[in-house]
This record gives sequence, structure tokens and C-alpha cells, in this order.
Amino acid sequence: MSSFDYDVLVLGGGPGGYVAAIRAAQLGLKAAVVEKENLGGICLNWGCIPTKALIRNAEILHLLHRGKEFGFRFDHLEVDYGVAVKRSRQIANRLVKGVGFLMKKNKIDVIEGMGVLTDAHTVQVGEATHSAAHIILATGGRAAVLPGVEVDGERVLTYRQAIVQKDMPRSLVIVGAGPIGMEFAFIYRSYGTEVTVVEMLPHVLPNEDEEIAAVVDKAFRKQGVALRPHTRTEKITVQADGVEIALKDVDSGNEETVQAEQVLIAIGIRPNSEGIGLEEVGVETQRGWVPVNSVMQTNIPHIFAIGDLTGRLPLAHVASAQGIVAAETIAGVETVPIESYDNMPRCTYCTPQVASLGLTEAQVQAQGLEYKVGKFPFQASGKALGLGEREGFVKLVVDARYGEILGVHMVGPEVTELLPELSLARMMELTPAEIARNVHAHPTLSETIMEAAHAVQGHAIHS
Repeated sequence: MSSFDYDVLVLGGGPGGYVAAIRAAQLGLKAAVVEKENLGGICLNWGCIPTKALIRNAEILHLLHRGKEFGFRFDHLEVDYGVAVKRSRQIANRLVKGVGFLMKKNKIDVIEGMGVLTDAHTVQVGEATHSAAHIILATGGRAAVLPGVEVDGERVLTYRQAIVQKDMPRSLVIVGAGPIGMEFAFIYRSYGTEVTVVEMLPHVLPNEDEEIAAVVDKAFRKQGVALRPHTRTEKITVQADGVEIALKDVDSGNEETVQAEQVLIAIGIRPNSEGIGLEEVGVETQRGWVPVNSVMQTNIPHIFAIGDLTGRLPLAHVASAQGIVAAETIAGVETVPIESYDNMPRCTYCTPQVASLGLTEAQVQAQGLEYKVGKFPFQASGKALGLGEREGFVKLVVDARYGEILGVHMVGPEVTELLPELSLARMMELTPAEIARNVHAHPTLSETIMEAAHAVQGHAIHS
């Protein structure tokens, strides 16, 4: 009989923490989750899920504006963004309740409050203490902000405030053209807000392949979004009726100011590692992030860390995968260590959608690898044309000698749903030749993957 209260105690009930607890319970371990706010973390409450609900509303509105193309017309279209926000909250709340049910189903204790490590096996929550043989840190991250900028929730926002505000501003400047910035740009522009997106790096979606980013850039400009890549945000000044943003062109050095009702800061995240006892216990941190090995152990072997806190890819599915590995390691069963994060899918849910994994073409070139590229455009896809979505393409970057898939880059309709075939292929070391020989149903969007695989070998059938 263990002298500890729990075999596994998880700090944080987000998509990493609650998944880790469930997997631990499945493996016969007594588990608990400490959560100071809501189960589901940022993803279910303030990020992945509610944004996708809002994006669905924006997609419908975006399509309605193309009515002439599809042969329907209407007068006096009325839209109520408040209803969209209400719908998104209902969906989020439903899923949070679902996680609560899973906790009860798996006999996992949920301890409400802020957890602080008091020693290597003890966590204090309020006045109570709880001991555990193993601890999993899953405290996540929060929005990073520019130095000297105060988020007030009215003029200066992060995703946390933007996701729940019910009234659309007439104008909005978004600082940061990563997935969060571009998704909110699509939502707000679809509802008529004048949107400007500022990005310090040379192109929007700076972590994506340049050809992919170029398609998104063109599509957003067509939608009426003002894009300002390679532009630094120097200062944000809150005024009585809005905000003033001082900008500086990275190339020319030219300076200017723009005005807007609100500014949304979307420049990344910071780890929630302060105030939870890491220093006192001796858990190593690097600039606030917690380094881990391939099975999620910190420098203290029985203390694990997962999710945004680790400084790897700050994505919900990455946190969940890490949580499963941590729980299986603790239980002493066979697991699949995460040696590399190249195989992890990356998705942006604007219109057009973006999905990728592995290396960009520029990264392959920088490594001096010999490679081939296979591309197939959606404008040659019958299903895409039927949907009225012809923008974009599928691009495979492949090792020239062995046929290993080095990178996958897609932009176009529902490409986020096309990634699993390619991530599985990469994990199982399949080549484009094998993908090309796998019969894909017609007409489907997935045929573009088959055609791109043919294109690697120089014989795409329909282009």
C-alpha cells in the first residue's frame, strides 16, 4: 500500500493534464487533477473550441457574401455576432461538462484551487496538502504581451478577452500573424470589421512554408484585410476613443501610426511556471519553460511536465500526446517516446485553411538536403470546384534518394482534415509511391494528396 495519497497528481486540467490523468487511471493508478479554473484549460474554454465555433459562423457569412456565384439572393442580411459568441460558449461549456463526466467515470479526484509544490512529493491547495508518488506539471501558458503594454480588456485585448466580447469593433489592429492572429482576422473581417494585421517577420504565418503563406496573404487581401508583414509594433497608446499604434517598417525604417478602436495582441505565449514552487523543489527551468526528456521527465525523475509549459509546440494535441506518454511511463508500461516534434500536425483554421507537418522547403534547403517536390492544385480537383473553393494546393517535400517525406504543406478547403493520412505515412515511413498507389475515393479532397504523391514521381494524372 502506497504511503502517498495518489500515484499521480496532475497540476492543471487542460488537454494535457486531464488526458494524462485518464490514461493513468486506465492503467490502474490512483489519480487526481488540481485545477484552479475550469477543466479543459485554454483549449476548451478560451481557445481551440470556441474559436472554431466562431470560425464556422464566419465561414457561413463568408459564403453568404458569395450568393451571386451560387445563384441565390436576399435582401437586408442581418447578422448578430452576440449570438455567435453565445453559441461558442454553449459548445465550450458542453465539452467542459463532458470532461467532468470523464473524471467521474475514471474515478479521478478533481481538486479545485491553485496547486503549489511544497516538496518533491507534496502539493498544497489552499489549506489542504496532497501527496503523490509522481507529479505531472500541466499548468500551460498564457498570452505574451508587448513590453509596457497593459491589457485592459476594452481597448487592448488578448485572445482571452476577444473570444467572449459580444460586440464587434469598427476597426481592429492585430499584432501577430500566427494562427491566432489570422484566425481572429478572418472572424472579425467576415463580420465587417476593418482589420489590419501587423507581423514583424517577413510574411504572414511565419512558421509555414513561404508558398503557403503567399496564398493566404493573397486571399486575405482579397477579403479586405490590410496586411503589414515585416513591420514592427513600436508603441501602443490607449486613447479616449480607441488606440494608436506606432509602426516601423523593418526594411525601410519608415515610421507611421495607425488608429483603431481596439488592438489584439497575438504574439505567442509565456509559460505558467511562476508561483507553483518549482524553484523551491528544484525543478529546472529555462527562461520559465520546463525542459523535459522524450518521456516528459524533468530533471527530477518522478516529476513530469507536459504541454505549453515545456516550450515545445504549444498545441492541444501535442499536450495530449505528451500526457499519454507521461502516464504510461509512470505506470511502467510500453510507450512511444517523443523524440522529435516534426511529425506533429500544425493547423490554422482561417479561410483558406492551412495544415502542415515536418520541414518547410526553406528548412530543407538550409540543411543542404537533396529533395524533390510534388504539388497538386485544388483548382484541378473536382470536389474542390464543386465546393467553390479553388484556392490552394498540396505540397510534398521529399528526400530525393530514399523517398522519405520531409515536409507536408497544404492550403485550401478543409486541409486540416487531410493531415492524418500524411502524418501516419510519415510515422510509418511510407513513400509517395506507396501513397500514390493507395486508391482514394473520387471525388474527394483527399485525391489531391494522391495526385501530389504522383507529382513527386513526375506523373500527376490530372495536371
